[in-house]
Amino acid sequence: MDFGSIKNVGLSAINSIVEERKKNGTYDSFTSFCERIKDEAVNKKCLESLIKAGAFDELGKNRATLLASFETIVDTISSYNKKGMEDQVSMFDLLGASEEIQETQKYTFEEKAEMDKKDLLNMEKEVLGIYISGHPLEKYKEQIEKNTNINTLDLLQINNDLQEFGKTTNYKDGQNIKFIGIINKVKKKFTKKNTIMAFITIEDMLGTAEVIAFDSCYSKYSSSIIEQNIVFIEGRLSIREDEEPKIVASVIADIDNYETKATNTENNQNKIKTLNIDITNLIEEQKDKLRGAIKFFSGEMANVRLQITDNGIKKPCGAILLTDKIFSKFESIVGKENISLN
Repeated sequence: MDFGSIKNVGLSAINSIVEERKKNGTYDSFTSFCERIKDEAVNKKCLESLIKAGAFDELGKNRATLLASFETIVDTISSYNKKGMEDQVSMFDLLGASEEIQETQKYTFEEKAEMDKKDLLNMEKEVLGIYISGHPLEKYKEQIEKNTNINTLDLLQINNDLQEFGKTTNYKDGQNIKFIGIINKVKKKFTKKNTIMAFITIEDMLGTAEVIAFDSCYSKYSSSIIEQNIVFIEGRLSIREDEEPKIVASVIADIDNYETKATNTENNQNKIKTLNIDITNLIEEQKDKLRGAIKFFSGEMANVRLQITDNGIKKPCGAILLTDKIFSKFESIVGKENISLN
């Protein structure tokens, strides 16, 4: 690990740490490290970033415990130094106590259970700009393979093809795509209608891409459009000669919620009922009223499939919202003999 690249850790601090290690040997504990660099350019902010980056993972305490304890330990060392205690023989030295016992008596760690993998990786990304000990999307590899049809490497290839050949053959502008990734950055913008849209930088295990969420999409999925959130995105591919390919989103859903909904949909698919309407013998006035009713009761609240039969030919016609009262409305338009719910 290049410690000099860690956020809040400058070269001065790194040089001091390295010089102390060369002079007096390796650091065998977190408190030993804090004591030995007490007069150097390693402040609390620097120390916190080193913990988040995993620099002390091999020294016996997990990151959650160190983050909860390091300020108290640093303050304890500072207090000892102010009193000149470092040059005095302690009670423990006189009694011949071991270094382990001395450390236990001198310092108090606030023991914590380690944070979950996602939080650890997010901390690494915060201070390093990259993930070191893993990737948040690793646990979703199976879902990614099963539920997506494009990744950032594909988008890069599209861009390269456009620059080299002026066209791409594998993907088309406006093509429906599905993508899973981590939201890195969200830039919101007000439209002329005073609504909010968002430009989203998203990352998968291969790179980053830009996603555009227009106001209709943003208003519907704003609770999921949060930095560090892992999301499923469905939308269309935008390919322009003078621009990098982008994803124009229509759906941006939390990955876990999406997986749950997809599973429930698959499990309940056979339970969805179908409203059958036979229009073979209907007059034109009835057909006009039927078209109006279908349009009125179509939308996001739809709960049954709609099937129209004309001269024995059955044709699926999407889905509509159906209740007992709505069924009665359709029945009054087409007649009891021409409608059924299966």
